[in-house]
Amino acid sequence: MEDILLTAQPRTVIGKQVGAQRRAGMIPAVLYGRHLDKPLTLQIDEKTLKTVVSKAGTNRLIKLRIDTGEPRLVLTREVQRNSISGRLVHVDFQEVSMNEKLTTTVPLVLVGTSSAVTRGEGLLIHGINTIQLRLLPADLIPHVEVDVTPLENLNQSLFVKNLKLGDKIEILTPGDEMVAKVVPVKEEVIAVEAPVATAEVEVIKKGKIEEEGAEGEAAPAGEAKKPEAKKEEKK
Repeated sequence: MEDILLTAQPRTVIGKQVGAQRRAGMIPAVLYGRHLDKPLTLQIDEKTLKTVVSKAGTNRLIKLRIDTGEPRLVLTREVQRNSISGRLVHVDFQEVSMNEKLTTTVPLVLVGTSSAVTRGEGLLIHGINTIQLRLLPADLIPHVEVDVTPLENLNQSLFVKNLKLGDKIEILTPGDEMVAKVVPVKEEVIAVEAPVATAEVEVIKKGKIEEEGAEGEAAPAGEAKKPEAKKEEKK
């Protein structure tokens, strides 16, 4: 896998001046880590940063060079965006050591097909979407694939405890958390009862109006239709 490179510059502006910096195409960032005396404030070209954040996500190592210094291995930890435009506003990076384990969260991706679903007997529902892991930086993975093929019968489930990621990766998420399950298809949910009843009422109402229309206008609600007075015959 190719290295992801990123260059940053030290940042001295703070407060309202940061807004002008963003308009000039430089995004503020912060680098923190266990072996840093204090967080480093940085500024990074917006276009370059956008590309790197998209490619690396939160689980790929980035080689971050500050000015002409030696590259540091970092992970993206928090990305802030403008709620309207979606443009980057601020990014936090964490420096890591290849000899020290770290905690990270990775997404779960369901793969394969359940035969119960293929037969049309059930529906596959998702449980949790992410899982928390503890591992060395060299063992980082972008996601965890979960094969749902073993779910052959209705009401079968896969849990976190069923995941096998090897001895190098420790799963911190509780084992009883559900990842996926096959539930029965309820045919009665498809039945459309309300519209049918409504349609019948509408037909009856329409027929009544037509019938009344043949004899005269319908009387207002709550009032009985007055009978027409008989014309007296001329004697």
